[in-house]
Amino acid sequence: MSATIVVLTLLGYLALLFGVSRYAVRKTSDIGFFTGGRSTHRVVASIAMVGAAMSGVSYISVPGSVLADSYSYLQTTAGFFVGYMVIAFLLVPLYYRYGVVSLYEYLDHRFGVAAHRTGAWFFFLSKIISASLRIYVVCVVLQTLLFDMFGIPFYANALITCAIVWLYTRRGGVRSVVWVEMLKTIIMVSSIVACVVFIIAHMGLSPREAWSAISEHSTSRILFLDSVLDRRYFWKQFIAGAFLVVAMTGLDQDMMQTVLSCRNRRDAQRSLVSSIVVQVVVITLFLLLGSLFYIYAESIGLRSSEGAMPLLNDAGEAVVSRGDDMFGFVATSSGLPVAVGILFLLGLAASTYSAAGSALTALTTSFTLDILDGRRRHCSLDALRRRVHLAIALVMWLLVVGFGAWSTKGVIALVFTMASYTYGPLLGMFLFGLFTRRRTDSRFIPLWALLSPMVSYLVATNSEQLFGGYQFSYEIIILNAAIMMFGMWFHSRKPHSLA
Repeated sequence: MSATIVVLTLLGYLALLFGVSRYAVRKTSDIGFFTGGRSTHRVVASIAMVGAAMSGVSYISVPGSVLADSYSYLQTTAGFFVGYMVIAFLLVPLYYRYGVVSLYEYLDHRFGVAAHRTGAWFFFLSKIISASLRIYVVCVVLQTLLFDMFGIPFYANALITCAIVWLYTRRGGVRSVVWVEMLKTIIMVSSIVACVVFIIAHMGLSPREAWSAISEHSTSRILFLDSVLDRRYFWKQFIAGAFLVVAMTGLDQDMMQTVLSCRNRRDAQRSLVSSIVVQVVVITLFLLLGSLFYIYAESIGLRSSEGAMPLLNDAGEAVVSRGDDMFGFVATSSGLPVAVGILFLLGLAASTYSAAGSALTALTTSFTLDILDGRRRHCSLDALRRRVHLAIALVMWLLVVGFGAWSTKGVIALVFTMASYTYGPLLGMFLFGLFTRRRTDSRFIPLWALLSPMVSYLVATNSEQLFGGYQFSYEIIILNAAIMMFGMWFHSRKPHSLA
């Protein structure tokens, strides 16, 4: 793709992004930045939630992962469905009953300020790292496609990207996020469908022939029931998927701010149920597209060694080194029409800018209300929020620059692992609060919140030696939460009454 096409594509998307954001900020009050005015229609929230669950990392990684993991992700997705039912019919009524703006206010109601601050800090650290990584992904692509051509360094690229995210969220907050998430869903799904159509047409296949090629390809296996030791084993993925989505959606301010902007509890529940149905369809499209990528790569003479990366040409040279690079290579450098590259860039930009904006708004909300206790301070809430919003945007920029300077495949994998571990203590605290009536000594909550991921990590890294070859997968979050709950129970007592 030429630099002109890249620039025009990005400018077109940014014009649409700021147009939608400008529409969203009408009649937004100071508190409306955090709540969206509790006026979002359930259909809008449902579509937006589909986009909220997908990031630029998902957009790139899921299609590329099928070579190594086939369609095993659908096993986890089945667990997501169960988790969404738990969120819709257990957590959402709780949040509306307490009238929370930040989810972690519930922990204050139940256990006190120490639990409140602990939950908020764990969310903050996890989300700012993962959001910065999402921005890093799109910055790397833009650096290759555009900024390197003009000699612009990576730090300037990252600054421009973070500035765009800050600009479109600084006034509208949650209202901007909801409408931009809806725009993202439409663009992302449209780009996936269009890419599928273009690739099938370019290979000269009919829809039936394409379906037959996908179903017969080695990447299309869905169920893994052979060995419980396999990290892809069905029940491990399914059960872990349910726990993960409760923790990473139901207990995540970023994900739930869209749902909590609905008019009432019933609308919020309906939006969640309908959004997970659409998410299953979208994830399936991602995986089908991934199989098509590898089928197309084989048709142009690229091969993998023993079913793994890298993909090699006839001369034995590595053309695609990682699954994450597959979408970008096929879309921009494999001989497909320019339209495929434009669609790829639009989908990537939409998924990344939207996810980063949503995370920035959620981080601003949690830091202002939970950590700084903004509503009790004797100062303007709006002025405090604006300072926090800008400061977090700058921290995200510094993290992106750090990823650019020191990132390797191992470091990025470590960041994902660290981010997943931080949700365990949150899950444990909420489960203890929901399913017991005991009062715990809140002084020990921060201690156990630190111990539970540390112990879980030690168990996971030594599990093969300890448990006869067993490999922990996503289900490590269950052990993490269980340790947190044990610690809270150990320092708890039965109440005479639950106030």
